[in-house]
Amino acid sequence: MEQNQIKLAVFDWAGTTVDYGSSAPAVVFERTFAAKSIRFTRPEINAFMGMEKKGHIRSLLATESGSSQFRRVFGRDWTENDVEDFYQAFEANLFDVVAEYSAPISGTVEAVRALRDMGIKIGSTTGYTSQMMERVLPAAEKGGYVPDCVVTPDIAGAARPSPFMLFECMKRLNVYPPRLVVKVGDTVIDMEEGVNAGAWSIGIITGSNLLGLTEDEYDAMPAQELAARKKAVEEKYYAAGADLVIDSIAQLPEAIREINRRLAEEEAK
Repeated sequence: MEQNQIKLAVFDWAGTTVDYGSSAPAVVFERTFAAKSIRFTRPEINAFMGMEKKGHIRSLLATESGSSQFRRVFGRDWTENDVEDFYQAFEANLFDVVAEYSAPISGTVEAVRALRDMGIKIGSTTGYTSQMMERVLPAAEKGGYVPDCVVTPDIAGAARPSPFMLFECMKRLNVYPPRLVVKVGDTVIDMEEGVNAGAWSIGIITGSNLLGLTEDEYDAMPAQELAARKKAVEEKYYAAGADLVIDSIAQLPEAIREINRRLAEEEAK
């Protein structure tokens, strides 16, 4: 591999490499809040997807809907103690379901294999904690997906959109500078993580949190409506700083070849 080429791809988990549609976190958020008679729609939940989970809970409670529902149920405003209580319930619920939603998305294993053949190392950052990943990793491995490095917010001491989990991947895998790294994800916050790290960012549409469709919903949607929704997702990625947007993870090797071409042109100038 030439020196001035991508050396590391850092993936998100749910909605990017496993769990088509990022269903597991959304289902767990729904169950956690519904147990206290607070209900959020899937779009409301997905708006903050990609954040560290305690921050996600805090953001939901801070919405107009979350704050008003909490006051209705509890007769007062929420506090950080409530955030902690919801978080503990979230973790307990997540452990029950997360492994069920950790099968690799179609095309992931083949794309990762192609990247390895290109000499690219495979890292991962996530909003899950290290304890949650103890359930996720074995299930993903059974499906054939095993990153070289996985960094969680509790390990790095910081969550997305800060760049520090991505930097930790770079440190562990001895890859630098950031322009030789690409962040691949399915949320706005993934793109922001890549931008903040000075790395390249690639957004994936199909199976993503931003598209927000199950496989059955995707297959059943009229072509014109699906195309419009995909276009809207593409625009959100680019607005967040994405360098490239691809329809599916199967297109990732070619997208990285395009970035390598840009790097080569930059070097030639």
